[in-house]
Amino acid sequence: MQEIDPIILQKVNTWLEGNYDEQVKQDIQKLLDDKAYTELTDSFYKDLEFGTGGLRGVMGPGSNRINKYTIGSATQGLANYLKKTYPNEQVKVAIAHDSRNNSDLFARITAEVFSANGIYVYFFEALRPTPELSFAIRTLGCKSGVMLTASHNPKEYNGYKAYGEDGGQFVSPADKAVMDEVAAIKSIDEVKFERVDSNIELISTAIDEQYLQKIVTLSVSPEAIKRQKDLKIVFSPIHGTGITLVPKALELFGFENVVLVEEQSTPDGNFPTVVYPNPEEKEALTLALKKAQEVDADLVLATDPDADRVGIAVKNTDNEFILLNGNQTGSMLINYLLTAWQESAKLTGNEYIVKTIVTSNLIEAIAREKGVTYYNTLTGFKYIGELMTKFEGKQTFIGGGEESYGYLVGEFVRDKDAVVSAAFIAEMTAYYKDKGSSLFEALLDTYIKYGFYKEKLISITKKGKTGAEEIKALMEKFRNNPPATLGGSKVITLKDYELRVETDLTSNTTTPIELPKSDVLQFITEDGSIISARPSGTEPKIKFYCSVNGKLESKEAFKQTDEKLEAKIDAIMHDLGV
Repeated sequence: MQEIDPIILQKVNTWLEGNYDEQVKQDIQKLLDDKAYTELTDSFYKDLEFGTGGLRGVMGPGSNRINKYTIGSATQGLANYLKKTYPNEQVKVAIAHDSRNNSDLFARITAEVFSANGIYVYFFEALRPTPELSFAIRTLGCKSGVMLTASHNPKEYNGYKAYGEDGGQFVSPADKAVMDEVAAIKSIDEVKFERVDSNIELISTAIDEQYLQKIVTLSVSPEAIKRQKDLKIVFSPIHGTGITLVPKALELFGFENVVLVEEQSTPDGNFPTVVYPNPEEKEALTLALKKAQEVDADLVLATDPDADRVGIAVKNTDNEFILLNGNQTGSMLINYLLTAWQESAKLTGNEYIVKTIVTSNLIEAIAREKGVTYYNTLTGFKYIGELMTKFEGKQTFIGGGEESYGYLVGEFVRDKDAVVSAAFIAEMTAYYKDKGSSLFEALLDTYIKYGFYKEKLISITKKGKTGAEEIKALMEKFRNNPPATLGGSKVITLKDYELRVETDLTSNTTTPIELPKSDVLQFITEDGSIISARPSGTEPKIKFYCSVNGKLESKEAFKQTDEKLEAKIDAIMHDLGV
């Protein structure tokens, strides 16, 4: 007969006997009565921790769930950190939330705990995109900020993104210091929930206007937009916050023919028209693609619930709508920005772009050819934001991005930004249309010039405590016994970002990796393929990023070359046993 671990039962009893509300206690007692030990174990076997995306999890009772008490404890810990870090000043924070179920409730609880700790809160009175929160932190002189969102996760999830005074998510050593403060809270009685009204100020549309006016100043091809102002754009916010700013941003950039997907334009945390509110998933864009076919659109844009990521669809050479993946969109966006800056004589030699280590090396090839400095960071946009803050006032950030559909243009925000990205993807489409080309044809031209880079992400979900153990064992297997060949090509380099060591497997020599520690392994083959294995910091998944490349001789050879590279990826994944 299945039993519950005594340590977990002890944590369960702490909640049943502690200062928690009756509804929570009833929910936990029902799980006990029903002998739902697996669910109880998953709910209590650990405390939620800040990962690459902050605090994120399934909503429900328990220390490993998102609820009033885990949100309250995280906020109390963050408040304690802020008061210790800035002891002799009035600490100010900004708080926003997305359209998820309970996001408004959790935002209010966050504001109440901060206010009870003597911290002044700027509180967005209605849902707003994540990047606007980042902008508000910088604009209002805040020391921190919190966004209540679980990004693109299913409707059962919610989360808590914590930001520092630069508008970026916390990085080392501050992230560890915040985690330590949260872990130091041993009882819910230590959390101050009593709201102090005088410490909370509502934010309305003033920040919206400042943010939108700032990003319009970044436009590089306004004349092309004037000539292509009727560019047909279909936009879906997928029931999220994108509806608040993306249409306005497109209008201010000069686009006059934006068609909304009405069925997905009302914010709704149940995400009724999709399985996952994730612009990476073709299913999530079904309605947008249908609308695009009806109106014969030039471009499809779709943002995730907190509007920090954007997915796009364009017409291929057969006049069919296809989705571009994050690597393709990111590469095209960087290529467009550098080309437009070059043509406008704006490149001075002091500019730079940034990508993450699992994002397409096509971006590096483009930057090298344009003579623009590029940097690689660990996965997680907070590392891009950290670099931007480091170089602020010394070098000019043009743009950056990561393969998971997150991009940023300009220096007003320190996180991925679907609002400015949507505007610039539209501008890029107008730029190429003005030159008689579609965005897809421009992509093929890029492949012909720099090489056909093809990437694929394979995610394996392993839930709960046992899943976490399986993921850990899998990483250890690859770390201790790296594959000799992948896809018929010899593995010549192993990069272990956890040990911060790069090993040349041919000579068995090592060199240090000058990046922070992270549980990522990269295998590089003789033919230039790069395969990365990385446990997700925000989901119960292990992710395999596969990048292969070859020569594209002509536009006509695209399909054949694409199939060849796809087969190569399949062979590599087969060799990895995934």
